[in-house]
Amino acid sequence: MNNPFAQGNYAPIKQEHTCADLPVVGRIPDHLDGRYLRNGPNPSAEIDPDTYNWFMGDGMVHGIRLRDGRAEWYRNRWIRSPHVSRALGEPPRPRDPRAGLDLLGANTNVIGHAGRTLALVEGGATNYELTDELDTIGPCSFDGTLPGGYTAHPKRDPETGELHAVSYFFGRGNTVQYSVIGTDGRARRTVDVEVGGSPMMHDFSLTENHVVFYDLPVTFDTRQATATVAPSWLRRPAQLVLSALIGRVRIPDPITARMGRFTPANGGFPYRWNPRYPARIGVMPRAGGTVRWFDVGPCYVFHPLNAYDTEHGIVLDVVRHAKVFDADVTGPSEGAPTLDRWTVDFKTGRVREERLDDREQEFPRVDERLVGKKHRYGYSVGADTLFKHDLASGRTETRSFGEGNQVGEFVFEPNSPDAAEDDGVLMGLRYSAAEHRSDLLLLDAETLETVAEVQLPDRVPNGFHGNWVPTT
Repeated sequence: MNNPFAQGNYAPIKQEHTCADLPVVGRIPDHLDGRYLRNGPNPSAEIDPDTYNWFMGDGMVHGIRLRDGRAEWYRNRWIRSPHVSRALGEPPRPRDPRAGLDLLGANTNVIGHAGRTLALVEGGATNYELTDELDTIGPCSFDGTLPGGYTAHPKRDPETGELHAVSYFFGRGNTVQYSVIGTDGRARRTVDVEVGGSPMMHDFSLTENHVVFYDLPVTFDTRQATATVAPSWLRRPAQLVLSALIGRVRIPDPITARMGRFTPANGGFPYRWNPRYPARIGVMPRAGGTVRWFDVGPCYVFHPLNAYDTEHGIVLDVVRHAKVFDADVTGPSEGAPTLDRWTVDFKTGRVREERLDDREQEFPRVDERLVGKKHRYGYSVGADTLFKHDLASGRTETRSFGEGNQVGEFVFEPNSPDAAEDDGVLMGLRYSAAEHRSDLLLLDAETLETVAEVQLPDRVPNGFHGNWVPTT
């Protein structure tokens, strides 16, 4: 099989680097004091391209330390899950059964919170705490206050500093969990929310008053799960048993631990497009209470850009995929995702769907100071292009990096705490096929012009999410 997510800059690198005093072209702004961190899949052992799904690779975090106008170091480290520790010939790290299933090293996001560096993943798998230098400390269950796994996409309330999240897991039955992590790094509140079955709820939206759930037609697929581990004569009975349980009842922890072996690292993916599952979004007051559901057209949303309340509803700006994991189960490659706006009308009970930009794009980001509030600008990327969307004027500026270059998600950092919405720096990685190497780009968010390039010693494989973690 010709698996696109196992080739080119999707292919894993084999080395962990520790490099000091990186070359810089241009000038790093003096106010940048912290680490740019990026997480993504990087299998630690050989993979089977016929079954490998990009989402299932072992996690590897990359980091660049900036201070006093210098790029002090670059490091990349595998997350030491039990599988990775075995592959690298190292003793396993201590386990924490409260932290979730030991499936794959957390490979999706990396954030700083409560003085900790956290590598995040979803679906009931274990999240990990790292040192400032990106070495693995061990599993993270938020001091035992949030068992059963977390999410790849928490939202930080810009007023309180708390982390809000929605977590899903096939063992929860037909519920997902809304949680709030305090600034002390401990869960202070959880709410179980009933959904239509066992969906993959990769992200959610937060406004000043509401939590928005994306209950969309990608669901746990028992056929996919059993195909990777059960012998042929046992697959049908195993599938029938799983089908009777998944998305209907909460499965006891010892059983889910065994079932977790259905989704080993660097293998297949147990979620798939389900045309029989209704597409809808749910709106719940932050304080809890009744969830109100609104139908939308069949689609999938990995990443909303932002959301905010209006007088009579909510505005949601999202990257919409018409379909994923249907014909191709190796990664999200079916059709071109677009930037859309969904306007929820509480009076009519309907959602108005409109297209904002029909060019292929993903990984949308907003000024984090405006999470849950009305925003003007948003940033997203195509294969070799950065988009800056002005949602007030309807105009979009672009920066193309040229053939042979690929860019990942860009994160915005303001030039000062009270700077204007596009008065800051955009940070993201660019891969050059000609040089077979990656750079960290710092761009002027207003003009999209290059401020500085930090030259890395190796390439950073195409991955998922990154963040700027300032020194505190």
